[in-house]
Amino acid sequence: MLRFIDKATLESTLGWVAAIDALEEALVSGAAPGNTPPRTFAEVSAGQLILMPGEVGAQVGVKVVSVNPGHVPRIQGLHIAFDGTTLRPTAVIDAESLTLRRTASLSALAVRRLATASSGSLLVFGTGPQALSHALAINAVRPLGEVVVVGRRAEATAALVDDLEALGLPARSGTPADVAAVDLVACCTTATEPLFDSGLLRPEATVVAVGSHEPNVREVDTNLVRRATVVVESRASALGQAGDIVLAIEDGVPESDAITGDLAELARGELEPAPGTPRFFKSVGEAWCDVVVASAAIQGG
Repeated sequence: MLRFIDKATLESTLGWVAAIDALEEALVSGAAPGNTPPRTFAEVSAGQLILMPGEVGAQVGVKVVSVNPGHVPRIQGLHIAFDGTTLRPTAVIDAESLTLRRTASLSALAVRRLATASSGSLLVFGTGPQALSHALAINAVRPLGEVVVVGRRAEATAALVDDLEALGLPARSGTPADVAAVDLVACCTTATEPLFDSGLLRPEATVVAVGSHEPNVREVDTNLVRRATVVVESRASALGQAGDIVLAIEDGVPESDAITGDLAELARGELEPAPGTPRFFKSVGEAWCDVVVASAAIQGG
């Protein structure tokens, strides 16, 4: 029978550190990003359908998800894993939980490599599942003494604070100005304009942004891209889909400054963040991450 891995099974068989390590190992070995064709978008009445195929080493997979801005959860779907040699389907995985785990784990990998060793406080923009997942994943690589939650709705913000507290992470609600008082910032929103003034950041703060994958929207301002060590999943996807990067270039930031390097270079130790300046990781969600984390979950079970 074709194996099905649901949310509970994925979370119980693949911890944060294991997922982060699997992504790092794939990058360091050179297997990733592998063969990652561009994602395909199809507009439908209620939103979008997205097809995301990928091949990493001996593993092949395709994720099919729906995006419905007016529905909770916003993203639903399935990831189908195949044997890379026979192309026989081996497992079907809940795509919502897989997306949460791979996205937050990739951000945590960037934090592991970019953030100062003493980083122990996080501000997260957003109150949804990605915000919670990012706090947990980042805590796995930089133990957090405080999480500040900034959301648009007080009720949702308070609920996430309660969830974090219940999981053992000290948390409170805050405002965008609180970026001045933390070491780490995670942007997990559907915002189309910058969420905060990057001039407020601590000198060596680390920012990750995962909310957008369209060239005309962004979560951070041009000034951050101009002065930070900027790491992306790949130059091609960043220049085509990452509004945080694309719009900064349109604002006059040279492409060579807008992208310092990619995550593979960072993972292999070929890139070091500049001292005394912020560090910024921009993710658009490439399919190779799904394949790697799906493979780790299958092996772990």
